[in-house]
Amino acid sequence: MILVTTPTGDIGARVLSRLAQSDRPLRVVVRDPAKIPRDLIGRVNIIEGSHGDPSVIAQALAQIESVFWLPPGSPASANAQEAYVDFSRPFCAALAGSQVRHVVGVSALGRGWPEPAGHVSASLRMDDMIAESGVAYRALACASLMDNLLRQTDVIREGDAFYQPTAGDLKLPHVAKADIADVAAGLLINTDWSGVDGIPLLGPENLSFSEMANIMTSVLGRPIRFQEMSMDDFGGMMQAVGASEGMAAAMVEMFTAKNKGMDNMVEPPSRANTPTTFRQWCEEELRPVLSSSLQ
Repeated sequence: MILVTTPTGDIGARVLSRLAQSDRPLRVVVRDPAKIPRDLIGRVNIIEGSHGDPSVIAQALAQIESVFWLPPGSPASANAQEAYVDFSRPFCAALAGSQVRHVVGVSALGRGWPEPAGHVSASLRMDDMIAESGVAYRALACASLMDNLLRQTDVIREGDAFYQPTAGDLKLPHVAKADIADVAAGLLINTDWSGVDGIPLLGPENLSFSEMANIMTSVLGRPIRFQEMSMDDFGGMMQAVGASEGMAAAMVEMFTAKNKGMDNMVEPPSRANTPTTFRQWCEEELRPVLSSSLQ
């Protein structure tokens, strides 16, 4: 049986959907069971509660052999350590007495980066803690997510612009959540792997935000511009939309590290496992969202 955490989140829901197409028995941990798609009711075993709760995760791991692990990363957490490492402690403690042999977790690029990197630093500490439990572990080391641009849907629609605390000409890797889910589901279904390793997920190409604006312009059929914002303004914006001071500071640390080259330290032999181009993502994800919001 496979356990899926955060099954109603952007990545977790995609993982669950892909796993549901297999014949593997499935279980989910979810705070609100009503958010599970109706067509999956009866197909999956549901444990209600938070997977950061020791009693809930202990119950959820019974008879489980593989786990998709993803903390919710609540912006209300005091800091990134609390959101990722402390949240994952009950899970790691429960692994010792369980039947779990394989864990696939969503993490980030940045292994070996010498400076603080906020959310990335916390995610890597979480990876180490899971690895030390003795299970076979694959950390999906993700680049920045293309899908995060959907958080700026209103700004793009109303102002024909999007904003990041990064120079417009800096080329960085970007990956689609759909590709992350595909890799995760494949590892959970075919568990012929062992040991501990990280899998870089970088998307098919590096792009600057100015190049991304040009692609958005082409796909959306109207001019879209990129606007660089200061780190101070970025941190303030994060707090304005609900992040705690500590979580906002962690975001600033993370983007500062990305701007200095953290995400460009690794180049795998192939990027074939993350084939979705930014243009394809704009056509399949961004344009439909913008179109539906106009109706």
